[in-house]
Amino acid sequence: MQNNNRRSFLKKAAFGGITLGGVMKFSVEDTIAQTTANVSRTSNPSELKITDLRYALTTVLGGTAIIRIDTNQGIYGLGEVRDGADVRYALMLKSRILGLNPCNVEMIFKIIKQFGGPSRQAGGVCGVEMALWDLCGKAYSVPAWQLLGGRYRDKIRLYADTPMSSSPAEQLKLIKYRTEEQGYTWLKMDLSIDELKDIPGTLVNQKFWQENGSLKQWQGNYMSYGNTQHPFTQIQITDKGLDELAKMAEHVRNLVGYEIPLSTDHYGHFDLNNGIRLGRALEKYRLAWMEDIISWELTDQWKTMSDALETPLLTGEDIYLLKNFKPLIDIHAVDIIQPDLSSSGGLLETKKIGDYAEEHGVAMAMHQAGTPVSFMASVHCAAATQNVLALEHHSVDLTWWESLVKTTDGRQLITKGFANVPSNAPGLGIELNEDVVKEHLHQKDKSFFAPTTEWNEKRSHDRIFS
Repeated sequence: MQNNNRRSFLKKAAFGGITLGGVMKFSVEDTIAQTTANVSRTSNPSELKITDLRYALTTVLGGTAIIRIDTNQGIYGLGEVRDGADVRYALMLKSRILGLNPCNVEMIFKIIKQFGGPSRQAGGVCGVEMALWDLCGKAYSVPAWQLLGGRYRDKIRLYADTPMSSSPAEQLKLIKYRTEEQGYTWLKMDLSIDELKDIPGTLVNQKFWQENGSLKQWQGNYMSYGNTQHPFTQIQITDKGLDELAKMAEHVRNLVGYEIPLSTDHYGHFDLNNGIRLGRALEKYRLAWMEDIISWELTDQWKTMSDALETPLLTGEDIYLLKNFKPLIDIHAVDIIQPDLSSSGGLLETKKIGDYAEEHGVAMAMHQAGTPVSFMASVHCAAATQNVLALEHHSVDLTWWESLVKTTDGRQLITKGFANVPSNAPGLGIELNEDVVKEHLHQKDKSFFAPTTEWNEKRSHDRIFS
């Protein structure tokens, strides 16, 4: 029987590409050890099954949940529900994926994608998709970028917010720290009409919308300023207001210089016409882009602005799925699309978005605001997508942010303004630093990957056609 087993092994090895002469110098034990050296000992991918979905809610950006998908073989995948989104967007998907093979990523995505929607409504679907690619990469012992078709680059250029200060001297010091010590080669600044609220004669109709003397975009009820679409506020910027905003842009541009791309964002809620007027006031500063001047759904208005302005226009962080990017791309309504992988559909869907945009001559930047889990998912996607300009790093000054995870190959997450793409580390190439995560759990939910059995049962029929 031993002789038959050996002959059977050698025959199979020869068919697998190993010559008889190459193995005869080894014992059977040595031959098996050599020929299976790169095979994962922890996984039989075809037999993998999802057994659980759990979470930990961190304090990153006011509340960002990391999810973990467990399997019957002890390996697990990490994902993330987008910042500010309820973790229940992911938990309600648990009953739809239990018992499935996590390596069938695209099939599972098609099962659950109907439960996603614009912006943070997609957080659960995208978080699960991230975790599946992490699991699949670990099962096959390859990086996630390899599963997406390979990589174009081994480091990803990052862009970071430009720090603001009360004095020019202090701001110059902060910018030098950002560019010279931290090494960032691309910066972004906010340029909001909220900065004009105390300057008389700069805005029309602002007091009607102010809450507590502010024009903040992230507060209020359904009929508040922050929840009213841009064409419906009837706030206008006067010539004096445009001059003031131009001075702010000029001040930062003079500090940064022209070697570094400078992008702008968070202008406030005003209409297409005021967006064009603001764009023209800023054109001489050669901005890398103007981001989300109006809401992403207004495709025709984006096209009107794009035709009127020389500065590149960009939107996309709240768009879910390629089919909803296509209208903007097809008519060149924007110059750059900006998916957030935590809202756009996850790694594979975002790569499809980038590839489609590339075919139409549209570049892609990537929005990212979350923990190192979504950051690394974005890094893998950016590595595998050719037309990527840069990836956002939103927590650049959060000193403990990087220590939430540890890399599985010993690399640094970020080196001098560039994210390092893992060359061999399986999956996303990270594991949680559990002690640090526990230190930064959100006050409203201190559970740490606790059982979620109440989400095991499926309670509806999901088919969307008759």
